[in-house]
Amino acid sequence: MDNNEVLDHLLKIESEAAALVKDAQAEADNRVTEAEKKNRAAFDKRYLEESQRLEQGFLQSKELAKQQYQKELETYKEKISSVKVNNDRFSNLLDSLVLGEG
Repeated sequence: MDNNEVLDHLLKIESEAAALVKDAQAEADNRVTEAEKKNRAAFDKRYLEESQRLEQGFLQSKELAKQQYQKELETYKEKISSVKVNNDRFSNLLDSLVLGEG
């Protein structure tokens, strides 16, 4: 084998190696892309599930707070309505404060 044949053979081997590397890189890129798609889908699914769970918890807490507020408001209204107003005493107090009488 002369030098030209050796060089041609080495160039052919180098070209084949470059093609193998290129194919391997393409395969790696495809695998990474597929893994990213799979992970993104899993993330989106989990995110949706968690956001729905939190939304449901929020709505339940909101409804519970609303019910508790209504109950407390009714209790307050009952308490206020049961208090007797002494108009004469209140009028006398106002007169003494405003007019300085009393």
